[in-house]
Amino acid sequence: MSGDLHTLIRLHKWRLDEKRKALAELQTLADKLANDVARLENEIKSEQEIARGSAEASFGYANFAKLAIERRKRLAQSIAQVEAQITEATDEMAEAFQEVKRYELAQEGRDKRDEAKRKQRENAALDEVALSGFMRRR
Repeated sequence: MSGDLHTLIRLHKWRLDEKRKALAELQTLADKLANDVARLENEIKSEQEIARGSAEASFGYANFAKLAIERRKRLAQSIAQVEAQITEATDEMAEAFQEVKRYELAQEGRDKRDEAKRKQRENAALDEVALSGFMRRR
């Protein structure tokens, strides 16, 4: 009967691993978005430098600036969504970890009780053997 929690522990550990993987994927996505933002900022600075150099380039910069502002806005929205998902995934992972710990502690308690019962039976058997030997010698 003590083995029945081992299956639940394995199941919950698997679920925990899946939640860890999902969180890692979200964090990778957040890193990619942060890199996209940095790249966009570098592009904006570069275009500003070019626009300062000539009147023709400054005319084209206005169009670039509109697109860059829109792209920056979309990236900010994406980052906010991913951060919310990371928060949720972190909470789910913490809950999954608590579930695993709960089952592991319950199994540990069962194992200790089973071991105590086994030792008690073993001691009773040894006592019986000793008593029988004592009675035979008398």
